[in-house]
Amino acid sequence: MDKGRKIAIIGPGHPLRGGLTTFNQRLAREFIAQGDTCVIYSFSLQYPGFLFPGTSQYTDEPAPEGLTIHTIINSVNPLNWLKVGKRIAMDRPDIILVRYWIPFMGPALGTILRLVRANKHTRIIGLADNIIPHEKRPGDSMFTKYFIGSCHAFITMSEKVMADLRSLEKVKPARLVAHPLYDNFGEAVPKDVARQRLGLELGDKIILFFGFIRKYKGLDILLEAMADPRIRQTGIKLLVAGEFYEDEKEYQEQIERLGIRDLLILRTQFISDREVVHYFCAADVVVQPYRNATQSGVTPLAYHFEKPMVVTNVGGLPSMVPDRRCGLVAEVDPKAIATAILEFYQLGEAFFIPHLRSEKLKLSWSQLTDTIKSLASTT
Repeated sequence: MDKGRKIAIIGPGHPLRGGLTTFNQRLAREFIAQGDTCVIYSFSLQYPGFLFPGTSQYTDEPAPEGLTIHTIINSVNPLNWLKVGKRIAMDRPDIILVRYWIPFMGPALGTILRLVRANKHTRIIGLADNIIPHEKRPGDSMFTKYFIGSCHAFITMSEKVMADLRSLEKVKPARLVAHPLYDNFGEAVPKDVARQRLGLELGDKIILFFGFIRKYKGLDILLEAMADPRIRQTGIKLLVAGEFYEDEKEYQEQIERLGIRDLLILRTQFISDREVVHYFCAADVVVQPYRNATQSGVTPLAYHFEKPMVVTNVGGLPSMVPDRRCGLVAEVDPKAIATAILEFYQLGEAFFIPHLRSEKLKLSWSQLTDTIKSLASTT
């Protein structure tokens, strides 16, 4: 395997918060561990306020040690794009791995990368989290095509995104790689320790919805499932851990209408990295009731903490969570999701553990870094 490459990651990094930042920083560490040099070019302005529905784009956690993060990209300033593009071109990285998750970033990233390509040296690999966004806006297709034109090759982490990519770009090399395991949140702790930390009852049956709350993630469907009389009879509680990225009022009204507030544990704020372990380890099972999905960063977290999952039959979720092995797959319907939750408790958490341990071995970071380097060598 090639060693000593000069690699740049373009995408969010500290002090920006969220799953993309976590992923990029973990990937940088993997490159460094393999003997490469790696820096992250992050955003001085990622989103204008109207595009960011959360409370803050920034974390108050300390900067990660041992990583070089340049906070220099302004997503809305074309003069900045020219400056950054020329700077990276002169730095002459061997490989750029650039994250693409929302068409809004297409003009900035596409312009920067075209300037880098002018050095005739750097190979540019686009890691596409989404090609067709969950929430559509005017200009999406045009912006995405502009970004695609700036890359030499692509990686996707789900078959759905690969199909979307191929609908727009049929020729350039592209590889499918499983989303690596999130192994940077610490080791699992006993369930009773995690529940005590969070102030939860030790004997309760607790299911977890984790991550920011948006329409496509289907929390409202899961709330309907919680109103199923069979769920109420078994005393199952739903722990919702994550920040609202849309109007909370509709969810609160739904909870009142369904009369399920006593079945819910609402921790609807941003969950810091150091608290992630407690939420996953406190739960019996993780539920992802998505309306649509490409891949999910929640799934590798569940694998790391060896938590079974109930997922809906959309996008890349069924292939990421083999049915009746690492979890249960249900249709996007409250009754079907309720039935799957009940089936999980009938089978028991221990039923899934051997399969989870086997499957998680496939989710290595070296598989991703090897694929990036291989693509760069062949384009």
